[in-house]
Amino acid sequence: MAEQPYRTLTAKPTADTLIKPGELVDVVEVTPLTLADRRIYNLLLENAWDAIDRPVTHVIAKSLLRGSHNANDRIGASIERLMSAIVKIEVVWDGEPAIERVQLLGGNVETLRSDGLLEYEIPARLRRIISNSTIFARLQREVMFALTSKYALTLYEMVQKRGNLRWRSSEKFSLDELRGILGVPKGKLTSWSNLKLRAIDPAVTEVNALSDYVVEIAPIKTGRRVTHVELRWWKKDGEGQGAAGRELSFSKVGRRARTEGTAEPVAEAKPRPAWLDGRGTALRTETYETARLRHPGYDIYYVEGAWRDWAQGKGPADDPDRAFLAFFRTFAERNPL
Repeated sequence: MAEQPYRTLTAKPTADTLIKPGELVDVVEVTPLTLADRRIYNLLLENAWDAIDRPVTHVIAKSLLRGSHNANDRIGASIERLMSAIVKIEVVWDGEPAIERVQLLGGNVETLRSDGLLEYEIPARLRRIISNSTIFARLQREVMFALTSKYALTLYEMVQKRGNLRWRSSEKFSLDELRGILGVPKGKLTSWSNLKLRAIDPAVTEVNALSDYVVEIAPIKTGRRVTHVELRWWKKDGEGQGAAGRELSFSKVGRRARTEGTAEPVAEAKPRPAWLDGRGTALRTETYETARLRHPGYDIYYVEGAWRDWAQGKGPADDPDRAFLAFFRTFAERNPL
């Protein structure tokens, strides 16, 4: 009698980890999502997990979706992007490989109170895919929130999906496949050099610093052009996992320098002023909307975090909203999509 495959729905989240079906890891986004969107979606899947394959509505407190941000304004925008997002998933249909296009999120109701609730549905086609899933990624919640780009989070999910495969430690992708899975917007990072510099190298550095795996993405040439890459991964030893755990306990300030080996040792980090953490100075909702209009495609809240990190040690801004928008302009010039 053939052994039945292990079903993804059998896997259980823990206090520190959540489950993501493998079919939702290597998706190609027709509608690009932000880092915040992806985090929120993972939390929605986790919250619905016990009944995710059934035609029921799920309820979650909006405060659980905010992360470290102190307002709910981004939640509605993320929910709307997730509702309109269409992804392509590789499936088997009548015994043949096929592409299925599905929406990530169904109808929902958001109460307007700041401490209110979100009621939402998982679309029927997606429920069927999840119900039939036999491979999944177990994501560490702490790592998911520590990663600072959607490319790093996606790479982390890809490796977590593949890390426990017994007879496999590498996989080949075409550049178009990799761009699609990473969610690179169309027309952006079209050359290998730009893709490597802006997306791949920073993502690999972060995943290597914070996860339990060492990751490499090696180029493969056809003639003189890079046309494919090989993703390689292997489990860290105890010392490497300990180093990742220590890095997770540190502030994000200076993490890039530490992971690249250029940081100077410090005796003890000074606490950040209240205005930098957003406790004393929260940006206005209009400021976020202005930033979205001026710089579409960027993760507003990641850039906000970068601005507050950059301002460490500086005096409070006279006009924080204007200061943030000025920083965003420079950030976008230096980090084109």
